[in-house]
Amino acid sequence: MISINTETVSKIALQEGVPEELINEGILSGEIVVLKNRVHEISKPCAVGKGLSTKVNANIGLSASASDMEFEMAKMKIAVDSGADTVMDLSTGTGLVELRKDILKECPVPLGTVPVYELACFPGKKFFSMTEDDFVDIVKRQAEEGVDFFTVHSGITRDCLDMIKKNPRIMNIVSRGGALIASWMEENGKENPFFSRFDDIVDIAREYDIVLSLGDSLRPGAISDATDRLQIQELLILGDLQEKAFSRGVQVIIEGPGHVPLDQIETNVKLQKSICNGAPFYVLGPLVTDSAPGYDHITGAIGGAIAAWHGADFLCYVTPAEHLRLPDASDVKNGVMASKIAAHAADIVKRGPIARKRDDMISSARARRDWKEQFRLSLDPELPLSKRNSAAPEKEDVCTMCSEYCSIKITEENFLKKKKT
Repeated sequence: MISINTETVSKIALQEGVPEELINEGILSGEIVVLKNRVHEISKPCAVGKGLSTKVNANIGLSASASDMEFEMAKMKIAVDSGADTVMDLSTGTGLVELRKDILKECPVPLGTVPVYELACFPGKKFFSMTEDDFVDIVKRQAEEGVDFFTVHSGITRDCLDMIKKNPRIMNIVSRGGALIASWMEENGKENPFFSRFDDIVDIAREYDIVLSLGDSLRPGAISDATDRLQIQELLILGDLQEKAFSRGVQVIIEGPGHVPLDQIETNVKLQKSICNGAPFYVLGPLVTDSAPGYDHITGAIGGAIAAWHGADFLCYVTPAEHLRLPDASDVKNGVMASKIAAHAADIVKRGPIARKRDDMISSARARRDWKEQFRLSLDPELPLSKRNSAAPEKEDVCTMCSEYCSIKITEENFLKKKKT
């Protein structure tokens, strides 16, 4: 049976504007998860799933060649200030343990990690020499530190490797964790430890109330590879693993694609929900075209809005730096904002008046030309304020695009007033 922390649920219900019963029922059905390790104190706990607002995750993390701890901590703060509901530390550089501990102390939102990354750059030991016990031990160590959710690539098995060789793609394995584990299996001639030792991983997750985010090692990295047999085979395995973990009292998220054309997004969401027993769906983008490097925060937001509209629950942000470089502070801000807009756009449809209230209020402020109220209600108050201040006097009640020919003002002064008289 899944455990429920009533204090945390009460706090989340207040944030979401929903009854506590809705959250409790969702937890017990596996359709909602609460991202909070029992030993991690956070001021903004987060729930993900059916009936709740669509959440946004921001990735940060050290790189072996182009980052430092201060830089990553600054990016974490920018992500949270911009509205990220969770942060994932995807570090592969020197100092990753220290960075993770600093984030756990200072980050007010749940933290996720990908444990295999730490194994891959473990000091003094080569990745291919790691044992099954090492895979389990790294999960245990991060759980003890307080990590709230893990991406574990449990769905890529030796059978999947055989399928990969028989079913070539444009882009083969684009998941970093999936590529590492596939290479470990090939080198050692053994099964994926996150699959063969899944019961041990579940035991750790249950002990600390950690959410398992089952990673999609075989997600498509090109839109022509979307919804192929490799992706679906792994999804079937993840559905079995979700059922096993949930039956033993562990909360589960399923991770999803990836690069997906517009006409396949709805199908992908419905497949996941059907195969994985309604578990929350965590999508990267999805990116709807491969042709816009430098603008992938936009291609990801387009896909994210459609995915969330059809039932995806959790959007992993995509930044303008995707595929190009380690994101800088500006990339993080733009990535979070693009995904927040996508999430809110979907919530207007999924949640109706609860989500639309903000839009109605900002529209009313626009009608009154109440600039301060517009900025206060904006998803990013700083940007419209700076653009407004750069172009118009503070007390001017119209913008410089229409100036005296403002349609709202013309209607107000030449139509509505006459109608009243």
